[in-house]
Amino acid sequence: MSITAERKQEVIKEFAKAANDTGSPEVQIAILTERIKNLTEHLQSHDKDFHSRRGLLVMVGQRRRLLDYLKKTSNQRYQDILGKLGLRR
Repeated sequence: MSITAERKQEVIKEFAKAANDTGSPEVQIAILTERIKNLTEHLQSHDKDFHSRRGLLVMVGQRRRLLDYLKKTSNQRYQDILGKLGLRR
C-alpha cells in the first residue's frame, strides 16, 4: 500500500531538476501519483476500507493543488509532467 524507499528514490531521480531536488512540484506530484496508484490497487480488492479511501481523496486533492500551482507558474513544466505521468486534464 505504501511506496518503498527504493521506488521513491527512483521516482526522485527521474523527476528531479538537480542532484538533491526532493521538493520541486514535479517530484512531489510524481511521488503522490505513485502513492495514488498503489492505494487504488489496494482499494480494488478492499472495497470497504473507507479510511484508506479518505486518504486517497486527500492525496488526490493535494496533487490537484500542486498541478494547479505548476500550471499557474509554468505552463510548459505543467504540460511536461502531465505527459510524463500520463495524467489527463
